[in-house]
Amino acid sequence: MSDGPLVPGDPLVPGDPVVHGDAPAGLLAAFGAYERALTDDDLAAMDALFAPGPGTLRGDPAGLLVGHGTIHDFRAARRGAPRRVLLDVHVRQVAPDAALVVAVTAPERGGRGLQTQLWRRAGVRWQVEAAHVAPPPAAFDPRVWRVVGDPLVPATGSGALDGAGVAVKDLFAVEGHRVGAGVPAHLEGSRPATRSASAVRRLTDAGATVRGIARTDQLAYSIAGANPHHGTPPNAVVPGGLPGGSTSGSATAVALGEAELGLGTDTAGSIRVPASYQGLWGLRTTHGAVPTDGLVPLAPDFDTVGLLARDPGLLARAAAALLGDAGERYLGDGRVARPGSAPGPTLAVAPALLDALAPAVRAAFDDGTRHLEVVRVELPVADAMLAAFRTHQAWQAWEQHGAWIEAHPGAVVGDVAERFRAASRVSAAEDRAARRALAGLRARLDDALGDALLLLPSAASAAPRAWHDAARLDEARAATLRLTCVAGITGRPAVSAPLLRVATVPDAATDGPLGLCLVGPQGSDVALVEAAATL
Repeated sequence: MSDGPLVPGDPLVPGDPVVHGDAPAGLLAAFGAYERALTDDDLAAMDALFAPGPGTLRGDPAGLLVGHGTIHDFRAARRGAPRRVLLDVHVRQVAPDAALVVAVTAPERGGRGLQTQLWRRAGVRWQVEAAHVAPPPAAFDPRVWRVVGDPLVPATGSGALDGAGVAVKDLFAVEGHRVGAGVPAHLEGSRPATRSASAVRRLTDAGATVRGIARTDQLAYSIAGANPHHGTPPNAVVPGGLPGGSTSGSATAVALGEAELGLGTDTAGSIRVPASYQGLWGLRTTHGAVPTDGLVPLAPDFDTVGLLARDPGLLARAAAALLGDAGERYLGDGRVARPGSAPGPTLAVAPALLDALAPAVRAAFDDGTRHLEVVRVELPVADAMLAAFRTHQAWQAWEQHGAWIEAHPGAVVGDVAERFRAASRVSAAEDRAARRALAGLRARLDDALGDALLLLPSAASAAPRAWHDAARLDEARAATLRLTCVAGITGRPAVSAPLLRVATVPDAATDGPLGLCLVGPQGSDVALVEAAATL
């Protein structure tokens, strides 16, 4: 065994580590070159030191990346790795041209981590075939949570939600805490709430505890889940995937098992999209059925409270607690037959919405629903629905936040800032026209759907990867909003059930879970969850 500098005579990598074990010729030089490239964020050098081809692997707690191209895209998007030094490097030769290297690391933020790499010699060059990075465990991930507790707020009662921890979206008032709404300047200007929002109290009255306050997109004006102020919460099931927004932190917390329930909002899909991207059950409640006091609004004519869970039974119990007397009243009106009763609800599909889907998404939907008996319904043109929805949403968003944004220049940044700038240009005449269009569209949708349950994908794609360019992300957003705006326009409840998966075509960046969405009559919330569970 040799103990000494990593690469004698060469510039040392950070930490001047000690090497344990006999290394084949040239391996330590390659390993040292990779560490220096990592420190310098030299993407070209790191690419050259990773084996080419579709079989190269890189894993970390966020998941496994497969293929040299996917690993390159991930590195390019992350804009540098956390700085660290090496303490010890252990080398084990496993074949004449292959060796395992395990390094103990000390990140600048503290703690100890591990890096494990399988190196293989191709001619005279050593390259990494597989790597796994294990950072030190964190008390909590600040990309996911703004504040956590054990618990942050205890249960105030006992009932169907005993033992369930809730990740509360940072739009709801939580007693003793400020509301940040995804914007540091908003948090700074907020005062601690003297009373929790009704939605929070209804859950704690049923036995749930508040685990913490979870991150959201800036002022909830997004369905991507990216936040340039705090970092983007990881997608728990799609490595490198966007988490879905704006209930992003709550969704990730539930998907990671750090909370049993996520409490959020859904204006244009902010429950259904993260549920779809991360393989969760998600409920957008009937518009107006759950009080919105203590909630930072975006577009009140569309805003509604929603829930996320890994289990449909827990989702149904939480929905019943959240809806309170309204849920009992709605469930008693007989408009939707409960599962197991006769006759069963009618399932409907809208060919015009489905025909516009990408082939892989349409195939996933068809495969997942081919065993169901459905009727076809004709809905208004999707582009007309989306145009009216977005215009009125933008008008209301600027009404709610325009003055604050103008008084705090630079507080909101990136694509959300662009969205608000566009909203500021919507005229009163344009909004009046959009409202008239929405009234007509709502009537036509209600006539076409009646008491049927509309089936459609919860999103127009699996989770886009964080490194996709802006044009691709905008395209995915618009395609998804064409689907999600149906529930927004009608005020109907909608459930996203994790029952579909998009196949890997044409590359790994399209693979991932996809929600099957059921949109039901107003007031059918709990029955809708149960109907989805029977599928």
